[in-house]
Amino acid sequence: MNIRLAYAALLFFCSCLLWSQTTKLAKAPEVTAKDLIEKKHPKDTTAVAAYQYHYGNTYFDLVDNYWVMVTEVYNRIKIYKKEGYKYADSKIVFYSGSRKGKGSVYDAATYNLENGVVTKTPLGTEGIAEDEPVEDYTRKKIKMPNVKEGSIIEYKYKIRTPYFTNLEDFYFQYDIPVDNVRYDVAVPGYFIYNVYTVGYADIQKDEVFVRDNYQLECKELVYKYAAKNVKALPDEPYVNNPDNYTAMIKHELATVSLPNRSVENYATDWKNVAKNIYGMDGFGRELKQSSYFEKDIDPVLAQAKTDEEKMNAVFTYVQGRMAWNDKSSYRCKEGVKKAYESRTGNVAEINLMLTAMLRYAGLDANPVLTSTRDNGIAVFPTRTAYNYVITSVKIADKQYLLDATSKYTVPNILPVRTLNWNGRLIKKNGDTEDVSLMNAKLGKETISIQCDMDNKGGIKGKYKAAYYDYAGYLYRENYGGYNLEANAQRLEKKYDDVVVSDLKMQHVADLKEIVAEEFSFEIAQGADVAGDKMYIDPLLFLTEKVSPFKQEKRDFPIDFIYPYQDRYAVSIKIPKGYTVESIPQKLQMAMDQNAGMFSFMCQQKDDIIQVLAITQINIPIISQDFYPYLREFFNSVIAKQNEKIVLKKSN
Repeated sequence: MNIRLAYAALLFFCSCLLWSQTTKLAKAPEVTAKDLIEKKHPKDTTAVAAYQYHYGNTYFDLVDNYWVMVTEVYNRIKIYKKEGYKYADSKIVFYSGSRKGKGSVYDAATYNLENGVVTKTPLGTEGIAEDEPVEDYTRKKIKMPNVKEGSIIEYKYKIRTPYFTNLEDFYFQYDIPVDNVRYDVAVPGYFIYNVYTVGYADIQKDEVFVRDNYQLECKELVYKYAAKNVKALPDEPYVNNPDNYTAMIKHELATVSLPNRSVENYATDWKNVAKNIYGMDGFGRELKQSSYFEKDIDPVLAQAKTDEEKMNAVFTYVQGRMAWNDKSSYRCKEGVKKAYESRTGNVAEINLMLTAMLRYAGLDANPVLTSTRDNGIAVFPTRTAYNYVITSVKIADKQYLLDATSKYTVPNILPVRTLNWNGRLIKKNGDTEDVSLMNAKLGKETISIQCDMDNKGGIKGKYKAAYYDYAGYLYRENYGGYNLEANAQRLEKKYDDVVVSDLKMQHVADLKEIVAEEFSFEIAQGADVAGDKMYIDPLLFLTEKVSPFKQEKRDFPIDFIYPYQDRYAVSIKIPKGYTVESIPQKLQMAMDQNAGMFSFMCQQKDDIIQVLAITQINIPIISQDFYPYLREFFNSVIAKQNEKIVLKKSN
């Protein structure tokens, strides 16, 4: 071969090798003294820490004819304040399955500036701890050494796994600023993923391109994403799950098309997702079993005449027999039969069992896939969008939603964890439909107070409260397990300076009745006395002092969970020797779009001052675009509650 041809062949061989290499993890610049000297984040002076660089890279490898997905991540974090030290203690969580997934931490160190010189303290093995896997997930904890204000920490980790139905969600946003973030993905052409972008950050996406990977002997699809100066997630009240709005990239396996094998479709649309889930072990097959419960459920159904009575009888039976083990899943782990025998099960085992029993009773019952609030909103057609299942029963033209995992739910009162936009009902024939989970009943709380006030501002009185629908459910769920003494302590902690006695709690266990609570109370100083005048909060210790909506602007929707009404009626006996000088004026107001209303009335009747205040929110989730009106509404509510009743000593 002549020299020119040999040289050309060498160039071609080298270019093939370069082209066949997997995408490399992006490299950040070296840490400099200038980086360490920086005292405040240039764009967010309140930041306690910041990601200077957050890089990720995912690619595939072939080991002994088995595909392995590899993800590498590099993090560099600047610590500005002591409150930011917690960002030097990180954790890596990954699905390890039957010990097939592996994770490792490397190139970890802390940088400091000492006498003008950049020093590097490597992370030793003592700074890495691994917990025992829980539910097939492994967690590695990292504790960086020698962390101070001004330090910079960096570390890399790599996860190798044969489980790649989902790529791990890659976050572009955190509760601290992110200056530079990049994520590169190279996927063999045999695997097609649906790609979803979540959140509001400006993520730049390159056009997907195809390249040859000679090492894997296939074409690769290459995805590249990047962003700069991503602001920290705001800390806002009344937020469902911040992950619903956090900037991230999600990948869901849609199709596998390997050579000499038929195409496998995984998640192309909601109907396909539902069909795949229904066909899984631990789901559809469990609904077909009935022999394990027939002899027990027949007597339960014997006395039920109407379909509603049958539904209630079966629901109450399952709710009373089964104990939830706090595990959320739409798939059975031990199976309905074993769960029934042990009287304990996960969500799927309890609610699929309930569905099967209701079908056995001749009712139109079907499972409904849902995503809990902490799992996020099921926006995209993926199997991992769901992590929970409840039961739907249709009787005539009415639909009932049931969840027997809680001892305090009733039909159409679901646990709060499930109130998360829409669920997906799956029928026997494979049909599927959306089911709204947000048609919650009004959670109503009524409180009445009757009290006497002495001429020094001390108060003695009676407190009575009733809790309806969701308010009743939450009262039972949160406080039903407390004894009277513990509940009295809770109330005294909730209402400062109030001494509680003779507490009574009624109908906590009887779900057909309204929860009631009453107690006697004393307040040593329930009013401000100045000279010959006394100043009283009209709602006494029920008065809200500060609006929950302080920020000028809002990034996320406002989530009240369910519509609610708070109705407070207070009756105050005027102390002897005092007359009323002034009382707050009447107020009625309503928000646009029937979002909510507030009504306030204060009047004197003989020696009694009567106050009635009603606050009602009609829409459980309100858009952030409506925030200025909501903020103004709550500011007006708080201002009115804090106007004073003024009493004056008689001559």
